[in-house]
Amino acid sequence: MTPADLLLRPAGPEDAEAIVAVHLASRGAAVAAGTMPPAAHSEAEVRTWLTGRLATDETWVAEADGVVVGYLRLVADWIDDLYVAPSHARQGIGSLLLDLAKQRCPHGLGLWVFEVNTPARRFYARHGLVEVEHTDGSDNEEREPDLRMEWSPA
Repeated sequence: MTPADLLLRPAGPEDAEAIVAVHLASRGAAVAAGTMPPAAHSEAEVRTWLTGRLATDETWVAEADGVVVGYLRLVADWIDDLYVAPSHARQGIGSLLLDLAKQRCPHGLGLWVFEVNTPARRFYARHGLVEVEHTDGSDNEEREPDLRMEWSPA
């Protein structure tokens, strides 16, 4: 897949189910791979929560052939979600979404990632984010060690 094959666009309410499907599939694959802890909430709770966030947060979708294959959710200068459907992983979609986040947050941005999620940590590090804080996980719902990463423009 090339960037020309992909459409990045703001998400609308009509994208909610597709975004939830990408979220659940991506998290499920990561849990199965041992790179993310099990979800703290049921699929129904995730669906309700994420659908509600679309009304308040800046959300973008990556669409290929009319199908949502990834999404980015920003809250101010913070990446709350960046997920790509497992069937479209490693095709540059995450990189394009992260580049979009940097464009939308030109003064810098941050995110949290689970310590065990080494693929995501490597991905973000390749794209210029640095680890700035490690925690024991006592403040997240999964109670798993995590870390804060930040990107600052040169």
